[in-house]
Amino acid sequence: MRHNNIRDLTANILLEAGCKDVEVEPQLLPISGETFNYRSTITENSARLDVSARGVWSPLDKVYTDIRVFNSLAPTNNRQSVDDTFRRHEQEKIRNYNDRVIQVEKATFMPLVFSTTGLMGPKAEVFYKRAATLLSNKTGHTYSESIRYIRLRLSFCLLKTILISIRGYRGNCFTRFNSYD
Repeated sequence: MRHNNIRDLTANILLEAGCKDVEVEPQLLPISGETFNYRSTITENSARLDVSARGVWSPLDKVYTDIRVFNSLAPTNNRQSVDDTFRRHEQEKIRNYNDRVIQVEKATFMPLVFSTTGLMGPKAEVFYKRAATLLSNKTGHTYSESIRYIRLRLSFCLLKTILISIRGYRGNCFTRFNSYD
């Protein structure tokens, strides 16, 4: 739940950038006897990633992303440097999904890791820089305007995520049903 705003924003940015087949929480194909390098690879048939799209790296290649937001001030993360913490979270995502995405989905995988202090992991920076390039090519804006736009929207999404984590969701928890009697 902590990352849903960033997931939806990432999908919207990819749509704006002209990527095709953008899906939120696509279900992965079932496994049919493949063997993986890591025992931690997710092998459940109901596995889902956060966003998938075609045309990020090349016109027909598909990319899957999985998003994680972590608290860099938490005791488990406070013992390491921020760079090491990002690397640890990215490597965990890669161990869980990369082999499956490459072998079964025939696609690429990018872990998008963010900290609650507003930082982005190295792979997320590469991903959003590429999205900014695609967005600037499509809209005619400069690259610097496009990356500023993406970073600004990501900052507000992270802020919203943190506020929801601290004080809870205060919107309507349910939708009202109007019966016609």
